[in-house]
Amino acid sequence: MNKIAVIGLGYVGLPLAHAFSEKYEVVGFDIAQWRIDELRSGIDRTLELSTEQVNEAIANNMEFTNVLKDIADCNIYIVTVPTPIDKHKKPDLTPLLKASESIGTVLKKDDIVIYESTVYPGATEEDCVPILEQVSGLKFNKDFFCGYSPERINPGDKEHTVTKILKVTAGSTPEIGKKVDELYASIITAGTHLAPTIKVAEAAKVIENSQRDINIAFVNELSMIFNRLDIDTNAVLEAAGTKWNFLPFKPGLVGGHCIGVDPYYLTHKAQEVGYNPEIILAGRRLNDNMGIYVANQVIKLMIKKGQKIEGSKVLILGITFKENCPDIRNSRVIDVIRELQDFGCDVDVSDYWADEEEVKREYNLNLVDKVNTTSYDAVVLAVAHDKYKKLDIEQNDTQVVFDIKSVLLTSDGRL
Repeated sequence: MNKIAVIGLGYVGLPLAHAFSEKYEVVGFDIAQWRIDELRSGIDRTLELSTEQVNEAIANNMEFTNVLKDIADCNIYIVTVPTPIDKHKKPDLTPLLKASESIGTVLKKDDIVIYESTVYPGATEEDCVPILEQVSGLKFNKDFFCGYSPERINPGDKEHTVTKILKVTAGSTPEIGKKVDELYASIITAGTHLAPTIKVAEAAKVIENSQRDINIAFVNELSMIFNRLDIDTNAVLEAAGTKWNFLPFKPGLVGGHCIGVDPYYLTHKAQEVGYNPEIILAGRRLNDNMGIYVANQVIKLMIKKGQKIEGSKVLILGITFKENCPDIRNSRVIDVIRELQDFGCDVDVSDYWADEEEVKREYNLNLVDKVNTTSYDAVVLAVAHDKYKKLDIEQNDTQVVFDIKSVLLTSDGRL
């Protein structure tokens, strides 16, 4: 009988561990003591699981720990740690390599290590396996084996949960591939797809979000063009969307831990083998600069209304990277905020989904609680949380309202 250790209990790892706990003995491992303490108390600050679901996993004898010896008797290790980029937009494999090192200390003969973290093709076998071998003293594909099954979690989405999203699987040998596929198929109701190799599965994952990034960059560029032509971008997309094969992408800020990060993993590997990926990097450049573009549009509208920019008060509604989700990782709303601050604006930020302490730690911003929109020279709706969609802003003659997500009935500007 398999005993599974899930390494990393964030947005990906915790729901996965919960799903496996319904059929298997599971140990959830995370290096953060505070995270373990909260989960043992039934609290998931990511809100991916309810208190009832966390307690349900505990009732299924699932353990939460940050002590390596507690996972020493497991035979399946699933790694779900973050794979971010550094300040130079290069892949940062530190969490992944540290997790591999930790697993290496408890790895035993015939164990299987499965990676779910998004990486460039080759990372599992070229970067992680050597560490597993070195630390454990075991030989890859002889004493232990590896698998890859890229995560497809959509934070905040309560409809497309982990078991309802088709899962790509792969193994380091054909036999192990079948075992990994059968393992996931036992909990994934949406089905699985067994890829022929780990590299294929890694590549499939990284292009999923690269494709979305390029498509969003395209409509972002369209919004800039149509803004100059004084045409409503959303009206254009709605009209074009009447064709059966038109893809329904919308303009906006591209942040988060996936779409705004994964393409850099692919371009890094491409450049490593001597190819300069022009289209992918062009899309990244355009999307990375959208926050600055939005801020400049707001400033132009304020000037047109006769406002003095230096010292003006601006309210930003939303700091999370997407709607109805507390995840602030790689939120590009910060680009709008910093650019407005550079213009001399006094910027307040409000977000009823975000954790105040986390926002302070990550972006050095203090969230404001109750806000009176009429007391600001400009209001920017940055994230389309449900409560903001119903917002009725009593706009005065000089106030600017900019709706990045195009959800308000009336506004001075939008993408």
